[in-house]
Amino acid sequence: MNRSLLIALAATVVIGGGAFYYFTQQSSDASLVSGAAERSTPVANAPAPSAAGDTVNLEELLKSGAVPDNALGDPNAPVTVVEYASLTCSHCRVFHDETLPEVKKRLIDTGKVRLIYRDFPLDQYATAGAMLARCAGDGKYFPVVDAFFAKQNELLGAQDPFVWLQGFAKQLGFTQESLEACLSNQGLMDNVLAERQRASEKFGVSSTPTFFFNGRVKRGALSIEEFEKEIASLPVK
Repeated sequence: MNRSLLIALAATVVIGGGAFYYFTQQSSDASLVSGAAERSTPVANAPAPSAAGDTVNLEELLKSGAVPDNALGDPNAPVTVVEYASLTCSHCRVFHDETLPEVKKRLIDTGKVRLIYRDFPLDQYATAGAMLARCAGDGKYFPVVDAFFAKQNELLGAQDPFVWLQGFAKQLGFTQESLEACLSNQGLMDNVLAERQRASEKFGVSSTPTFFFNGRVKRGALSIEEFEKEIASLPVK
């Protein structure tokens, strides 16, 4: 695969009236990926984030954006949680590895919660991962997301993250041709980034992970106890 595909993912994208710069150094610089994974990176020129406990308009939040939503749980569940996450964010990985399995067992599978997962990529590798998840085929979005989080440390330790990404995609069943076709899909990349921009401009998302519990914002990798506390404190419908 031509490295220009990853360089294209490092293009300048205008967000919130300013320029958010994807990593523009050579894709072999693993420190760039590591830096993104170790912190929740704020978006340049994004609106000031709302304080924890503030709410956004739930009807507006639940509107479909530039890319279709991917969700777990009953659409009629009394609580809808929207999560914005980046595949190269270590805090997001901690939530998905340690908390989400319990959330599924206790809250999603019991019909209490519906979880909508939305991509908020912090770098070109998270953008590429989000694109691969959408190119993988029906029913494969969450398995790809799970696999990316499970192997995130491999990416962070890779001497050449570009080579790692190619190998990861092929493990998922991508051929060289289908991988290139996916990452060359300008429309898909634009839509993934447009959803990120909408989150920043309309809902004040400025770091990952960010959760909205029926519209009420909470930031950071929540434990299962913290997650359940947020659910319990919501007004009864």
